[in-house]
Amino acid sequence: MEEEPLVIFMSGEDDSEKAEERKKSEELRSLWKKAIHQQILLLRMEKENQKLEEASRDELQSRKVKLDYEEVGVCQKEVLITWDKKLLNCRAKIRCDMEDIHVSLKEGVPKSRRGEIWQFLALQYRLRHRLPNKQQPPDVSYKELLKQLTAQQHAILVDLGRTFPTHPYFSAQLGAGQLSLFNLLKAYSLLDQEVGYCQGISFVAGVLLLHMSEEQAFEMLKFLMYDQGFRKQYRPDMMSLQIQMYQLSRLLHDYHRDLYNHLEENEISPSLYAAPWFLTLFASQFPLGFVARVFDIIFLQGTEVIFKVALSLLSSQETLIMECENFESIVEFLKTTLPDMNTSEMEKIITQVFEMDISKQLHAYEVEYHVLQDELQESSYACEESEPVEKLERANSQLKRQNMDLLEKLQIAHAKIQTLESNLENLLTRETKMKSLIRTLEQEKMAYQKTVDQIRKLLPADALANCEPLLRDLNCNPNNKAKTGNKP
Repeated sequence: MEEEPLVIFMSGEDDSEKAEERKKSEELRSLWKKAIHQQILLLRMEKENQKLEEASRDELQSRKVKLDYEEVGVCQKEVLITWDKKLLNCRAKIRCDMEDIHVSLKEGVPKSRRGEIWQFLALQYRLRHRLPNKQQPPDVSYKELLKQLTAQQHAILVDLGRTFPTHPYFSAQLGAGQLSLFNLLKAYSLLDQEVGYCQGISFVAGVLLLHMSEEQAFEMLKFLMYDQGFRKQYRPDMMSLQIQMYQLSRLLHDYHRDLYNHLEENEISPSLYAAPWFLTLFASQFPLGFVARVFDIIFLQGTEVIFKVALSLLSSQETLIMECENFESIVEFLKTTLPDMNTSEMEKIITQVFEMDISKQLHAYEVEYHVLQDELQESSYACEESEPVEKLERANSQLKRQNMDLLEKLQIAHAKIQTLESNLENLLTRETKMKSLIRTLEQEKMAYQKTVDQIRKLLPADALANCEPLLRDLNCNPNNKAKTGNKP
């Protein structure tokens, strides 16, 4: 009985020690669990980071491969800063001054930001111009289109290997570049059922893919085709392309008559050499750096850029083309020698394109084309009525002469209008300057009048009486200030 309290006390101590040990073991167990869990998380994070780094490296490598071309013109740091500011407006969808954009574009476009700048230019165009509802493309997403099948699949697959065959991004058979190109062409052929797929579109799509993602390239292809109207030249009837060839021929006729005559004598029409330029936007034959600069201006000015570039190219090599003496040598020169330009020549062409304005002429030539087509239809109706062939030929030759006379008169009238417009601008400028000068003289007169009034207040009465004739002269004849000021 005497030992019981001690035993009870000792047993109580043992229980508390066991409880503490249990707590410690549980704490250690939880710490181990946390440590293991954190280690697993760290390992997962390391794996994810490795994946991200690999993806980043792959993306950088892909971007490097895509932009593997020599730029035309050097883009200065100041221009880079200017474009960065403008691209902020793109995200905010704010209208920018078009003259300012024109100046920046002329100074250059950084290759690394070219895709973003094209999207910015497309946005600026859409903020100012809205397509009528009838001309809008169908509202179907890119992902939905990719799920569908196209009847143009075989034609697209055949052309994949022919599109930029030497560029590393597209050269690998069914590689990343060709797959992206196939997806983009398939999606557009499903979107635009009327056009479907046409050979030249693959080069346009390829240039876009080199500067942006698939979905972005799809949006920009829709912009070029629908908003800027390039889809007209890919329609099955090719009517728009025929009009364009006529317009180019007329430009040569009016601005480079000797070259035009030389090509006509050798029976070389624009469709022989210029059709690929229009259908591929120069991408099938010319260096990518030059093509990228052409696209820069197309996104700003639209379809007339193709005419400007074509005219500048032909005029820059006019002397060498005139030296070619027959059909074969001229065609060979236009297809192989002409595209093989050095960087300085390409820069000159781009500068000329920025400074050229032929929109009025192109519109006039389009009207002429339709008039000629109507006359041809009328003459065909006359043939059906069994009129003598000789009479028709004479009438046809007379009509041609009349057409040429009318065309020359129209050109003279255009020139007169331009002269009158420039004279009117000069007169308005002079009028503004004269108004400004009159306001300045009136202000000076008022200032002199105030000075005279102050002098009258300050002079004594007798001195003022002596000076009164002089002051009257000043008030009456302000043009003689200098003469009266010279009197003693």
